[in-house]
Amino acid sequence: MKNRTADIKRKTRETDISIRLNIDGSGKSKINTGIGILDHLLELFAFHGLMDLEINAKGDLKVDIHHTNEDIGIVLGQAIKKALGDKKGIKRFGSSSVPMEEVVANVVIDISGRPTYTLLCDKPNSVVKSSDGYALKGAGHFFEGLAKQLGMNINIKISPVSSDLHTTLEPVFKALGVALDQATQVDPRRKGIPSTKGIID
Repeated sequence: MKNRTADIKRKTRETDISIRLNIDGSGKSKINTGIGILDHLLELFAFHGLMDLEINAKGDLKVDIHHTNEDIGIVLGQAIKKALGDKKGIKRFGSSSVPMEEVVANVVIDISGRPTYTLLCDKPNSVVKSSDGYALKGAGHFFEGLAKQLGMNINIKISPVSSDLHTTLEPVFKALGVALDQATQVDPRRKGIPSTKGIID
């Protein structure tokens, strides 16, 4: 099977982002977003999702990290959608549960063409921001952009949350990588698009 790849560039007045993706990779990554913790989380996402991922982003970080963080989610969603093409033969669904210390993250996805993002967790306001200003709410903006552009239903449950942002989010990004790897695998038994409608937008 030919490797499923994409190169996407998106430039606005606020951000300049380029992403190179190979879904059928080996987990190699080169990430430079300007947001330290996001670099780390995306490296984990690529490694455990067995995709090769390069991201170079420049944004108005002197204002705050919001635009850069959200726009990276948008462009990554566009890249995955482009690499998947018509989605013929993919398994479509994926799920993974990953622990880190006391935290367990459960991520369930459906590449359905109907984007939805849901986060379920207790006491989300108890999670402290990272030193570069990243927060649980910011991760939500990233996931929303990713889900909308890819056309993916993503449901995340974190139980319990940790006051430490890194401990809370690391298992989420690992689980998302594993779930996405599952969902994008081609099932040789599936001869067409995995929808009774015959199309996934």
